[in-house]
Amino acid sequence: MLTSRFPAHDPDPVQLLDPAGRRVAHPDHELDLTPEEYRALYRDMVLVRRIDTEATVLQRQGELGLWASLLGQEAAQIGAGRALRPQDFVFSSYREHGVAWCRGIPPIDLLGFWRGTAHGSWDPYRAGMANYQVVVGGHALHGVGYGMGLRLDGADGAVLVCFGDGATSQGDVHEAFTYAAVFDAPVVFYCQNNHWAISEPLSRQTRVPLYRRAHGYGFPGVRVDGNDVLATLAVTDAALEHARSGSGPVLIEAVTYRMAPHTTSDDATRYRSPDEVAEWAARDPITRLRAYLEHERFADPAFFTALDEEADRLAVRLRTECRALPDPGPTAVFDHVYAGPHPLIDAGRARLTEFLDQFTDGPEGTRTWS
Repeated sequence: MLTSRFPAHDPDPVQLLDPAGRRVAHPDHELDLTPEEYRALYRDMVLVRRIDTEATVLQRQGELGLWASLLGQEAAQIGAGRALRPQDFVFSSYREHGVAWCRGIPPIDLLGFWRGTAHGSWDPYRAGMANYQVVVGGHALHGVGYGMGLRLDGADGAVLVCFGDGATSQGDVHEAFTYAAVFDAPVVFYCQNNHWAISEPLSRQTRVPLYRRAHGYGFPGVRVDGNDVLATLAVTDAALEHARSGSGPVLIEAVTYRMAPHTTSDDATRYRSPDEVAEWAARDPITRLRAYLEHERFADPAFFTALDEEADRLAVRLRTECRALPDPGPTAVFDHVYAGPHPLIDAGRARLTEFLDQFTDGPEGTRTWS
């Protein structure tokens, strides 16, 4: 009878801050920040959560077509995002609002994508981050291709490819693993294991922890507590340096939880229990870091009050900017599909324009057949 060669027990995820907000030591990962830097991480998470909350409300009020919440995943994203250097590049899915925040992308640019006023709202090269990818897992290959280009150019940079646990069941991700391993691409695959691929639980995605998949492709895999912003920062920093040094790719599994529905069109109560949600709510990443700041006296009540006021101002500005976004013209769908002119795109634009020219303006801006 065949026996499994897998270890009986996996090591605990890397953790530097336990759920109660106490610092813990890890033999392979250290992090020594100033009080100001700890406060900055906390500020990042609070403001990103407020952006997320406001965007959800805007969608419910009909101002956005859809929204994918990051609620509960703030530490996983801010830790990874703050580990990046200017020369690095990010390929993400559609939920990495925290990583986008760390790359300096204005929050209104995120909302333009979900409001339908732009295909892509920011300059990828200026931000060091590609526009959101909706096709699950497809961007993993883009990231590896970019990383192979960095290696061939001799550039000092690495690629961070962000995806969820569900994407690990997609063929594109496995092809990306193969290419990255064979060509020593400087890529860090950053899997936010939030336990649910829409309504499919992690148990339907894999029989072993996701970080182990890296071993089969010949590169390191590490598991980190995704609700610990200090641990995600330390682990991602080490992985990016590994990739930049020419040592090849790394897979990080950040174990976290998607507290909100998959998107605002999803009803998560149909497939997961309130007890499970409550269990993960007790591991809230923002509450965890706040407890540490208060215990170490790195922040006083005035800091938290001022931050809440800043979050309120951000929400008001975001709402105002969202409503002011101009509606694109009907032929805008043909713009920026390719870097330059393309005969098929031009033909499609011409046909639509010809069709629209058959209408004339009617009362109160309506269109009537001429």
